[in-house]
Amino acid sequence: MSDKQCTIGKDFSLKGIGLHTGEVSNITFKPAKENTGYWFTRTDLPGKPRVKGDIDNVVDTSRGTTIEKNGAIVHTIEHALAAVYGLGIDNIEIEIDGPEVPILDGSAKYFAQALINAGIVEQDEDKDYFVLKENLAYEDEEKHTEMLAVPQDEFRLTVMVDYNSLILGTQHASMYHLGEFEEEISPCRTFVFLRELEYLAKNNLIKGGDLDNAIVLVDKLQPQEKLDELADLLGKPHIQIKETGVLNTTKLIFQNEPARHKLLDIVGDLSLVGKPIKAHILAARPGHKGNTDFARLIRKKINEEKRNKIPSFDLTGEPLFDIVGIQKLLPHRYPMLLVDKIIELSSTHVVGVKNVTFNEPFFQGHFPNAPVMPGVLIVEAMAQTGGILALNTVDNPEEYLTYFMKIDKTKFKNKVVPGDTLVFRLDLLTEIRRGVCHMKAVAYVGDKIVAEGELMAQIVKEK
Repeated sequence: MSDKQCTIGKDFSLKGIGLHTGEVSNITFKPAKENTGYWFTRTDLPGKPRVKGDIDNVVDTSRGTTIEKNGAIVHTIEHALAAVYGLGIDNIEIEIDGPEVPILDGSAKYFAQALINAGIVEQDEDKDYFVLKENLAYEDEEKHTEMLAVPQDEFRLTVMVDYNSLILGTQHASMYHLGEFEEEISPCRTFVFLRELEYLAKNNLIKGGDLDNAIVLVDKLQPQEKLDELADLLGKPHIQIKETGVLNTTKLIFQNEPARHKLLDIVGDLSLVGKPIKAHILAARPGHKGNTDFARLIRKKINEEKRNKIPSFDLTGEPLFDIVGIQKLLPHRYPMLLVDKIIELSSTHVVGVKNVTFNEPFFQGHFPNAPVMPGVLIVEAMAQTGGILALNTVDNPEEYLTYFMKIDKTKFKNKVVPGDTLVFRLDLLTEIRRGVCHMKAVAYVGDKIVAEGELMAQIVKEK
């Protein structure tokens, strides 16, 4: 698999019935730019609303995975997205003129074949992998689902299914890397037990189901009268069932096809994390609820790492502004000038440095026996660094001053003591308008965040 992001080379369309809604729809796959992700557009609705294939948009997992946003709802997305993710495609636009992705034969095979025929095209941007660094576990006691992700240098899956059925038994399936998806996983069809059909039909599901798009397993014989009632409920012809086993006339593609299909579902549901994953995921008795719950856990871990990610700074290079240059921009002087140098500066961000020594005047009165830098002065130092960013946007910056307007969402996470080197990074949250500068500020010492918050200041020209 390529380490570059991928899309498809050309548009293509498929047509079919929805498994649960029974509505026929056309679905069109289109190339998308880098960093787009997966998007669905309901072309049959006013305004053609869009919904991203994202775990935050999942609204139902009763017998498939459903997403909804902006008035657009799309049911049973997992097989199509399994094909997209399983083939290493990162960016795609999907248009659909109905509420449900076509079930086709109940697998991801036809989606995968069409995607391959459209051509998988490398893009300029690198893939943004989530690399798991520590074990991540999930359990649903009610559904007896267990999932565990462990560090691995590629995406690997191991699945066990056990439905207390003598016909199905306990099955296992594995995919050691995505290169196996097309041939070993994508042809595997969804399955259902005969005993489940009455419940599903009475709950307004499987309106489009038949023996051509699902494997029906008979693990308990039913009286003919009950079978006739079920056939009438489903709108199907009456049949006789005289033995347990697979009801379909077609044979299983693999002896463990049901377990492989459950693995397929996991691939589709975990695609909603929004990043290609490097981890080995082990799943026992998985289902869409467990899959999407686990996807949320992974997303939570990604967000935690993003919040706590420590950028690297070159503290040994020539500064853009030393203390002399800073004094030409800022009006502050000892003991209130709290920035020693500026090492990065662009139109949207700035990085400043302060070397904290025991000679700082505030240490004489602030916990003198256990000196700690006051939090308000850390904020002041961040603000001064942000002032450099703000003044960098105007001509003749020495003619301007910056004043605080607002401090918000400020947190202090670690103490700062003599000998520490404080590094401040500030990024614009919004474009500067009318002299108002809204910034995200983070202060670091080594590999730790010591403080963070949002600062708002205004640039004012001196009279």
